[in-house]
Amino acid sequence: MRLQAIYNVEAYEPPAFSFDPTEAPGEVFGSNVFTKAEMQLRLPKSVYKSVVATIEKGAKLDPAVADAVAAAMKDWALSRGATHYAHVFYPMTGFTAEKHDSFLEPVSDGETLAEFAGKTLIQGEPDASSFPSGGLRSTFEARGYTGWDVTSPAYILENPNGNTLCIPTVFVSMTGEALDYKTPLLRSQQAMGTHAERILKLFGHKNFEKVVSFCGPEQEYFLVDRHFFLLRPDLINAGRTLFGAKPPKGQEFDDHYFGAVPDRVLAFMMDTERELFKLGIPAKTRHNEVAPAQFEVAPMFERANIASDHQQLLMTVFKNIAKKHGMECLFHEKPFAGVNGSGKHVNFSMGNSELGSLLVPGDTPHENAQFLVFCAAVIRAVHKFAGLLRVSVASATNDHRLGANEAPPAIISIFLGAQLADVFEQIAKGAATSSKGKGVMHIGVDTLPSLPTDPGDRNRTSPFAFTGNRFEFRAPGSGQTVAVPMIILNTIMADSFDYMASALEEAVADGEDFDSAVQKLLTEIITEHGAVVFNGDGYSENWQIEAADRGLPNLKTTLDAIPELIKPDAIEIFEKYGVFNERELHSRYEVRLEQYALTIGVEAKLALELGTTVILPTAVRYQTELAQNVAALKAAGVEADTTLLTAVSGPIADLTAALAALKAGLEDHSADSAMDEAKQAQEVLLPAMEAVRTASDTLETVVADDLWPLPTYQEMLYIL
Repeated sequence: MRLQAIYNVEAYEPPAFSFDPTEAPGEVFGSNVFTKAEMQLRLPKSVYKSVVATIEKGAKLDPAVADAVAAAMKDWALSRGATHYAHVFYPMTGFTAEKHDSFLEPVSDGETLAEFAGKTLIQGEPDASSFPSGGLRSTFEARGYTGWDVTSPAYILENPNGNTLCIPTVFVSMTGEALDYKTPLLRSQQAMGTHAERILKLFGHKNFEKVVSFCGPEQEYFLVDRHFFLLRPDLINAGRTLFGAKPPKGQEFDDHYFGAVPDRVLAFMMDTERELFKLGIPAKTRHNEVAPAQFEVAPMFERANIASDHQQLLMTVFKNIAKKHGMECLFHEKPFAGVNGSGKHVNFSMGNSELGSLLVPGDTPHENAQFLVFCAAVIRAVHKFAGLLRVSVASATNDHRLGANEAPPAIISIFLGAQLADVFEQIAKGAATSSKGKGVMHIGVDTLPSLPTDPGDRNRTSPFAFTGNRFEFRAPGSGQTVAVPMIILNTIMADSFDYMASALEEAVADGEDFDSAVQKLLTEIITEHGAVVFNGDGYSENWQIEAADRGLPNLKTTLDAIPELIKPDAIEIFEKYGVFNERELHSRYEVRLEQYALTIGVEAKLALELGTTVILPTAVRYQTELAQNVAALKAAGVEADTTLLTAVSGPIADLTAALAALKAGLEDHSADSAMDEAKQAQEVLLPAMEAVRTASDTLETVVADDLWPLPTYQEMLYIL
C-alpha cells in the first residue's frame, strides 16, 4: 500500500479551478462579510450609528437595535445564498463550535417564511453539558448561552450545497461564567484599554478612540499528500508521527527556507488566500519555512478579538482547501521529530486608529517619553508574570517544540535590540540623553544603492522580542488559539498600566513635575524588572545558568507551568481586572490537565496499536524470512551470514518489551486527581512511547523497504 501511495502521488492531477481573470482582489476582499459598509447601506442611520459606537467606542450595545440589525443581516445572508445561520463560539477545547438553524419556519398551508428576530441574533442556547468546563457545570446541567459579539463581524461560510451565516458569539454558563475563550478575551481587552487610556490622558490626549490590543499571528504549518496521510493512523488521530526514522536529508542544507514555492503548494496558497480575502482575513505573506514541506502565512494586524476569530477560521479554511488539492494541512507543533516545529508567533501591540501603535519608538526613542512608558510597562508585565505567559503556551503538543530549532526556550525573556537596550541602560543610570541612530550599508556593488540599516538586529531565539513597532511572542504553538496568550498579555498589561498610571497620577496630584515623575518611574521599572531583558543567544546552555542567577523561572514542561494558573497572585490579578473569577481559573486548570492527559493517552494507545498490529508483525515476517534463508543455506552446507538476522532480532526483542511496558502503563488506573493522571502520562507513558519508537525506528532502517508498511519521513516530506 505504501509503494502504491507513492505511485498515486506521482500520478496526481491537480483540480481544475476556474477564476474570473478580470476579478480584482479589492472586489473579493470582504465580499462574504457583513461589514460596516454593508450595514450602512442596509440599516437606518440611527441604528447604524449605535452599532458603530459599540464596535469602535466600546459603548454598551442597545438591545433596541437588534431587530433592525437581524432583519438586515438576514436579507443580506439570503441574498448571498444562505439557508441557515449559526452561532459560532470557541469552547475550551481550543476548537471552533457552531449550532446551525434554518432561516425558514413553517406557516399555514404548508408554506414557509424566512425569519430571524433580534432576540435570536443576540442569544442562542447550545447544549453546554458536552463541552469541557473543568467543574463549572455538572454533566447533567445542560444549559449554556451564546451571546452575539457585535465587535466581530458576521460572515458567510460557503459550501457547494448551500451557504451559512456565521455569527461570532461568546459562550457562557447559566451563571454567566465563561465556558469559552472569547469572553475572557473581551474582558481582558476592556481592562487593558481602560488603564492604557489613563496614561494617555496624563500625556495630554483628549477625546480619543478606545484603546485596544492588536494581534498579528504568523501561522506555520506542514502539507503532506493525503495518500501518505491516510496510511498514517498516528497523523490521522494524533496529528504527529509517533514513528519515523530520520531521513538521509533533513533541513541541514537550509535549502527549503524561503525557497521557490512548489507549483502544487502555490496553487493551494492562492486558493486559500482568495477564500481568506472573501472572509475579510488580510493574508499578507506566504513562504517556505525551515523544514521541508513546512510553510507559513502571515496576516496583517487586526484587533485582537477579530484576529483570534480569524485565526480559528483560517485553520478551518486551510484544512478544507488542502483536501481539495489532495493534501492534508498539519497544525501540530511537531508533526515530524527531528525537524523544525511549527509555531504561531503572536505579534502584539496596543493603540487605536487615531494614535496608531503605542509601541512606535520613533528615530529618537530617548526623547519619546510616551513610548518609553508603554515599553517599560511591557518589561514590567513580562518580568512580573513570566509564569502566566509560559502557561499561556503550555500543552502536550507544544512541549515537543519549545527549545528546539526555530523555537524559543521555556525561559521567558525580552529582547529589546541594541538601540532600546542602550536607552534603558541610560535610564537605569539616571536619564537617557541619546539614541543609537540608523546606519548605512555599503554593499560594494556600483549598481546597488546604499541600504539603510536598523539600529539593532533581530533575535530569533528570544520568546518575546521587540521588532520595531510591536513585540513578537514567539512561544505560542501552531495548533493553539491565539486567544489564550492575548488574554494573558491584555491582563498583565492592564496591571502594569494601572500601576504606572496610579504612580504618575499620584505624583502629579502631589505637585511633582510630570517629566520628572516619568523619569523616576522609568528608572524604578528598569531597575526592578530589567533582569528580564536579554539580548543574547536564548538557545545556549549558558543562558540556562544565567537566567537562574537572574531569578527567571524555567518552567520546562506543561506540568511545571499549569499550576501558575491557580497561584494566589494569578487569582488576584485576574479577579482584580474582571477577567476570570477563581472558579473560572480552577476550571481552566482542570481542563488543561485533562487535555494534557488525554492527548498523551491517545498517542500511547495509538503507539501500542500500531506497534502491535503493524510494525511488530512486519518485523517478525522479515525476521522469519531471514531465518528461513539462513536455515536453507546451512542445510545446503553453506556458511550463512547472520549479521542481518541479528540486527533485526535485537530491536524486535526491544520492541516487544517496550510494548509490554506501554500496555502496563495504559492499564494503570491508580491516579486520584487530574494532576496525578497528567503526571502518570508524563512520567510513565511518554518514556514508554519513546522506547517503542526507538525500537521501531531502528527496525525501519534494517527491514526490507518493500515490506515496510508506513510512509517514511523522506516520502512524506519530499514527495509533494
